[in-house]
Order: sequence, then structure tokens, then C-alpha cells
Amino acid sequence: QVQLVESGGGLVQAGGSLRVSCGAPGRTFRLSAMGWFRQAPGKEREFVAAIDWSGADTNYADSVKGRFTISRDNDKNTVYLRMNSLKPEDTAVYYCAVADSSRIQTIPGAYKYWGQGTQVTVSS
Repeated sequence: QVQLVESGGGLVQAGGSLRVSCGAPGRTFRLSAMGWFRQAPGKEREFVAAIDWSGADTNYADSVKGRFTISRDNDKNTVYLRMNSLKPEDTAVYYCAVADSSRIQTIPGAYKYWGQGTQVTVSS
């Protein structure tokens, strides 16, 4: 069983920034697309951002476009999500995931490994 580990969540004021990271100690996913999803209380898990295996192609949910940036460092086996201009509605548990493909995927069913999640809370 692959264990993805997220870090970097926390509490931030509206308008602030956070960067969350995700890696799998001892494992490499350099040939897999990766993504970030989030789930707020009482809501379904939703797509946030995804990046292809090389880092050359990215995709974002409309709600975060222009504010969030996904990136990856294949040498460090780590994927990042930089979140700027945070809003209270961004409050959620953020999950990283490894896709069952080298190309960008936007639906949860296309991902085979998931992290435990990291809480991001944005206060107004």
C-alpha cells in the first residue's frame, strides 16, 4: 500500500497564502500525473488542480484559477500546491493523489493512491 504524505496546511487569514506539499517516502511517481482535491464539511470531494507527469501541463478548477499553482519536483518526488489570495470558501481538507495515467485527470475515480489529507482553514 502506497502512503502519500501531505504537509503544509494550517490556519490563515483571508487574502493570505499557503503552500501544501505531498510526497511518498521511498516511492517515485515521476511517470504519473498527480492532482489535488479538497473536501469541505458536508460537501463532496472536488477537483482543485492536476499536473501531468512532466510538469508541462496543468489544469485548474475555475474556482481557483489564477490563485493556485500546482507544480512538481520529480527529483524530490514531491508535488506542491501554492495557494494565494485565499478565501474562506477555500476552507477544506486538501488531498493529494496519484493518477493511473501520465496525463492530467480531473475525476477522483482516475486516481489510484490518496493521501490522508491536510486541513486548510481560511478565516474571514
